[in-house]
Amino acid sequence: MAINYDAYEIVVGLEVHAQLLTRTKLFCGDPAVFGAEPNTQVSPVTLGLPGALPRLNRVAVEFAIRMGLACHSDIERNNYFARKNYFYPDLPKGYQISQHTTPICKGGRVSIRTASGEREIRLNRIHLEEDAGKSLHDIDPEYTCIDLNRAGVPLIEIVTEPDLRNGDEAYAYLTELRLLLRWLGICDGNMEEGSMRCDANVSVRLKGETALGTKVEVKNLNSIRNVRRAIEFEAHRLIGLLATGQPILQQTRSFDATDGTTFPLRTKEEANDYRYFADPDLPPFQVTEALLETVRASIPPLPEQLVVKYTTELQLPEYDARVLCGDKDSAAWFERLITHTSNYKAAANWLLGPVRSGLNDENLEWKDLTLRPESLAQLIRLVEEGRLSFSIAAERIYPVLLREPGREPLDIAVSLNVLQSSDTSEINRWIEQALEGMPDKVVEYKKGKKGLIGLFVGEVKKLSKGKADPKLTNQLLLQKLEK
Repeated sequence: MAINYDAYEIVVGLEVHAQLLTRTKLFCGDPAVFGAEPNTQVSPVTLGLPGALPRLNRVAVEFAIRMGLACHSDIERNNYFARKNYFYPDLPKGYQISQHTTPICKGGRVSIRTASGEREIRLNRIHLEEDAGKSLHDIDPEYTCIDLNRAGVPLIEIVTEPDLRNGDEAYAYLTELRLLLRWLGICDGNMEEGSMRCDANVSVRLKGETALGTKVEVKNLNSIRNVRRAIEFEAHRLIGLLATGQPILQQTRSFDATDGTTFPLRTKEEANDYRYFADPDLPPFQVTEALLETVRASIPPLPEQLVVKYTTELQLPEYDARVLCGDKDSAAWFERLITHTSNYKAAANWLLGPVRSGLNDENLEWKDLTLRPESLAQLIRLVEEGRLSFSIAAERIYPVLLREPGREPLDIAVSLNVLQSSDTSEINRWIEQALEGMPDKVVEYKKGKKGLIGLFVGEVKKLSKGKADPKLTNQLLLQKLEK
């Protein structure tokens, strides 16, 4: 039976858990850093031992508010934590402390851009909760091992409305969300290490219908690319079932990255009863107006705000602005650079060209860059004044600046003897040499093949080792050839 997949609409909602970059856990002073020896970052509070009392981490609350404000959410002033009761080997207390029933951030939105255009994805909520430990199935051939270092690490869970319609939109949303988390300095967004984890709720329906179909939840998605792959596979599978009259079971499924398929973990026959109740060991907490203003003042200009600034005030192309703002460190570097030069386009070209290319080649990050912004501004000025060609600046001067960041670009250019010459007699000598070396091309030019001017300019550039001023070279060549 041929299935018309275009007749169906995909409906996706995402749940993202982001580990907060606090030094300690959500309710105790245990370290929250990644990578320590198993079960070394635990205490009676993490383990839920009798008599151990939790105490709320204020910084985690501030981080959650920061994300909520960046996502245009309403901030709940009166908050409390609840116990979410379930039993699992890596949950030492037998319950998880969460805000599921009373999120600190309500509503909100995240703007995304895809090939189809720009749209907003609505958020349902952002709430605080503690992480569980981790079950390790590949350490011992006979047993599952438990590492409780992660138990109690603060999380925010960011839940969308079912607004996403395909894998590309999910990819764009997660890319934007990770950028925001990193930009705000509250999560490193490293999905491979599990500090940002995503579950996708997928259903399908005929186009035009408004009721939601039976959903499946896909877990264990460890990269943004795999979220897109999982959604595309699962949507295709669900449409096949619906179109052929087969039942769709409400399942929790996992994703196999090796072949791009999903497989069932368990079938949900009814909703889980977590028996939420207010945690008796944690008092309610209030978000005061003073705290809200303090957090609001700590938020740096966000990517969208900088894109507007760069495209309007600085007149950069939108592409340049968005690439610069695709990383907080690159935008910060650009901000420092433009305090030393007003040639904003040249500054963007350098950062998006030679600088970024060099960082990628060396597998370095922007924070590793030893180059001083004022040195790069001086190099831009030398090119702007016609004293250096861009290629000489990028290929000869820039590498020296990286190795010896204390040196001045002009001194390097002088020592390498690469400053462009504006001496007409010297350039004329190079032109004579170039034209004498290709008399047949000169004849062709004079017969009307004017495109050969580029060949002559290139030859002069080669003979002068890049030192001939290209603009003056063009003028002198035309004078010579048009005689």
